[in-house]
Amino acid sequence: MIATIAELSGAAAARYGPRTAVTILGGSALSFHDLDAKAGRLAGGLAAHGLGQGDRIALHLPNGLDWIIAYHAIARLGAVVVPCNILLAPEEVGWITDDAEVAAQIIASDRTDAIRGAQKVLPLTITEKDLDRLMTSDWIKAVRCEPDDLFTIGYTSGTTGRPKGATQTHRAVTASVGMTATIHARHDGDRILTALPFPHVYGNVVLNTSLLVGSTLFVLPRFDASDALAAIGRNGITLFEGVPTMFYQMLAHPDVRSAQLHSLRRCTVGGQTMPRAKIEEVIERFGCPLLELWGMTEVAGPAITHSPYWPARHGSIGLPFPGMEVRIGSLQQAGTVSKPMEAGEILVRGPLVTKSYWRNSGATAEAIDAAGWLATGDVGYADPDGYIFVVDRLKDMIITGGYNIYPAEVEQILALHSAVAMSAVVGVPDAEKGELAHAYIVLAGESEADEAVLNAHCRVHLAPYKVPRRYIFVDELPRTSTGKILRRALRGPSSLINE
Repeated sequence: MIATIAELSGAAAARYGPRTAVTILGGSALSFHDLDAKAGRLAGGLAAHGLGQGDRIALHLPNGLDWIIAYHAIARLGAVVVPCNILLAPEEVGWITDDAEVAAQIIASDRTDAIRGAQKVLPLTITEKDLDRLMTSDWIKAVRCEPDDLFTIGYTSGTTGRPKGATQTHRAVTASVGMTATIHARHDGDRILTALPFPHVYGNVVLNTSLLVGSTLFVLPRFDASDALAAIGRNGITLFEGVPTMFYQMLAHPDVRSAQLHSLRRCTVGGQTMPRAKIEEVIERFGCPLLELWGMTEVAGPAITHSPYWPARHGSIGLPFPGMEVRIGSLQQAGTVSKPMEAGEILVRGPLVTKSYWRNSGATAEAIDAAGWLATGDVGYADPDGYIFVVDRLKDMIITGGYNIYPAEVEQILALHSAVAMSAVVGVPDAEKGELAHAYIVLAGESEADEAVLNAHCRVHLAPYKVPRRYIFVDELPRTSTGKILRRALRGPSSLINE
């Protein structure tokens, strides 16, 4: 077992050598040996520019081989990766690089001028066009890093105010990678398909687990349901990894009826709650288990998950990783723990939890208490066997006439209707009730349903106060850069949606 990510590409090259490590669908591929060779030479080129251990380097490239090579070049220098999703606006990238005080940035060539125009301080800038030249430098081996050295600063999505930089050590990242690989039974015969963005912790763990165990990773630069379904059959994919919206779109696509999915042994889903009806539909259509997982930037990746070795509990995110503790904090009485099956805020503690937000002691103290418990902002409950169920995000809870409505609960019921491909439920201000629930609906294929049909359906399954007061039919739902449904955008001006 490696002790730091600095060692990972070298260890993979020594163990798996000429075998294919990564294939970019529609592009090129790299063997484990070539990946290590290119990362070592790029590290040499970065070192020639004076970059080294402890320097913070922003990485702002699209999903592809250059991103992977640059990430592992930074790691083997003992430098700190500051990942920036390629879909971020230049102003967002500029804020992150200024806040992290990066020494250098590796960025997409076509975004250079816009990003530099948004920065207060201009770091050393290396574009995609510079990488080939730098990869002609002398190869250097990985520097000696300590497991507790800082390795990444992952900035949260910034749903309230500016994003915060969650710091993570080599120890936390390697532990998350190792435990994910073990619990999910990943191995060198796996052929994994993903479209998850590498800067996100979920996509990052998918990448690094494939290097750790010697599986072959197939990457869709951008998710497309038809392309994903075709790629599974064409490449003998054994494991598909995604967020709920990817599965919704594949289920709703006409190609799913003829897709060759028999090679799949399991799939994973994370990033957002998924209605149980859709989970069961995926399992039936894809013919394999769907392993739900939970994680966040602050815990370096997954920290609670299912395993193919455990009994399936659909709707649960599973059990905590070894060494991770989970408790459910009461929503009524701060400092107390909820009873089994009673909803409260999910709190986690253990070796994967961030030590701090980058140079933000106030945010750190607000999120992590003196005993080391991180308040996740997710509402959930534990069953008597310790399986964790997520109810919803605390900030998305709707309060109507003094009653609490969790949008995910309503979305679970809407998902039971065959005409609904996906939905999002949000609260809108109301002078009398405080808030009312509105449901945004994407219909499945050629299905037809109107407000009266869905309202009657919800009234059968929900208490009257939980039934949406309005149903808005849209072509698509707004999503984050990682593919999660962005409920808060639906609370804004109507121009954000296609009514």
